[in-house]
Amino acid sequence: MGIHYDYKSTRSAKAMEKQAKREKKLAEKRAKKQLKSGLNKKEDDTIPLDQVVTLEHLTNPEKK
Repeated sequence: MGIHYDYKSTRSAKAMEKQAKREKKLAEKRAKKQLKSGLNKKEDDTIPLDQVVTLEHLTNPEKK
């Protein structure tokens, strides 16, 4: 009988702990995703306007 009595009295506390855990995990995922997308934006190399675009630039973007 003690188990059933204990369940109802601690149900709200357990639900709050689960919700906090879910929110923490979601916040970590969002931070990781923003960090990952931020790195991709910084790596964007463009050709300066005063430079002529050649076939070499289009076929081999790693070579500068």
